[in-house]
Amino acid sequence: MSLVEVPVRPVQNQVSEEEWKQRVDLAACYRLVAHFGWDDLIYTHISLRVADCADHFLFNPYGMMFEEITASSLIKVDLDGNVIMESSYGFNPAGFVIHGAILGARHDSNCVLHLHTDQGMAVSAQKQGLMPLVQIGALLQPDIAYHDYEGPATDAEEKVRLVHDLGEKNLMILRNHGTLTVGRVVSDAFIRMYGLERACKAQVLAMSGSGDLELPTKAALKKAGEQGRKSFQDGHSGLVWEALLRMLDRRDPSFRS
Repeated sequence: MSLVEVPVRPVQNQVSEEEWKQRVDLAACYRLVAHFGWDDLIYTHISLRVADCADHFLFNPYGMMFEEITASSLIKVDLDGNVIMESSYGFNPAGFVIHGAILGARHDSNCVLHLHTDQGMAVSAQKQGLMPLVQIGALLQPDIAYHDYEGPATDAEEKVRLVHDLGEKNLMILRNHGTLTVGRVVSDAFIRMYGLERACKAQVLAMSGSGDLELPTKAALKKAGEQGRKSFQDGHSGLVWEALLRMLDRRDPSFRS
């Protein structure tokens, strides 16, 4: 039997009501990443801390495309990457080095989203990093951290440096690698990533032109940065998230299964 034919058993009656809601949100996030064309075959990950067990985390089943993931198919693992709940699918522990490091250190953040998009990788290879060329990038500037490339993230010793570089910020450009965001809930991590990916794309497009680049004034950047932080304090991401869930329900509600 091929991997795609392995049936996924419903798990709603095996988990708490709160965990099931988290599973639906995380499955939706995977579907949205696929919808916006940010996925990378079966690679990269989005992780989420289980609300009623702080040392358990939800992850994508290894071998599934993001567009296939459902609430029941998500894998539950502990902080060491051990699978907690039996699944027909495997788990790729190599991807947990980055996620495990951040989730283990940042107790204010429960969701980690990491991508390898064309525009994210392009900006990660540029020495100056993300420039505040457009408003969506200016809004994020005070919250962006950087981590130097150390090769494939499989070395446990890199965890300390990764956590140190992220600090208290919520967005990171992994140099020569990709992009990463964190959030208290899935919607926060996703909306931050939406802004970061659009800002990266705008930078790549702007730098492909022949004209000189125009940067905002320091006063404008200060104002934009303050507004960017305030939008998450006001619950802005939750409002957008509900609209995105309605869009998914219209297109394909199977993520809820």
